[in-house]
Amino acid sequence: MSVQERRQRERADRERLIVATARELAEQQGWDAVTTRRLAERIEYSQPVLYSHFRGKREIVGAVALQGAAELAAVVRAATAAVDGPRERVAALARAYLGFAERNPAVYDAMFLLDGGLAFAREETPEPLKDAFAALLECLGEVAGDGVHPGLFTETFWASLHGVATLIRSGRLPPEYTGPKVELLVNRLAVV
Repeated sequence: MSVQERRQRERADRERLIVATARELAEQQGWDAVTTRRLAERIEYSQPVLYSHFRGKREIVGAVALQGAAELAAVVRAATAAVDGPRERVAALARAYLGFAERNPAVYDAMFLLDGGLAFAREETPEPLKDAFAALLECLGEVAGDGVHPGLFTETFWASLHGVATLIRSGRLPPEYTGPKVELLVNRLAVV
């Protein structure tokens, strides 16, 4: 292994450490607790080293969001592959999505509520975000209904799931009725 390859590997390892540490700190104490000073202390590197990887917290939030998008895509695909029938796949998708949001609140916030400097629904949208949407579209496109654009249906269903996730987390909807909410969404929106 050349010196250059070793340096690149070490740089990639440091970057992963920064993102993992930011994510862990955000999940434990919230995003307000994630500062470049605290991250530098936790990873045992100086702030200039941290800034050599990310220009600031916004880019770190974006890196966590991209990581979360890849995880969400995998979770959704695994959940929908495990069941037969379009309506059952949509219900599995909804449960997987809401479960992901509940288990990973700081990551979910980085993906959809905080400014991570990422473009959504544009040509320059990063691939992990496009893939997460594609994972939803793969399942939801088949139940959009005649004359309904699959992408538009997916956006609408996703918006509904996002609303349920954020309203439950904020205490504005009771979590014990999540199952009936999923069933209602699937029965009213998914055309099979």
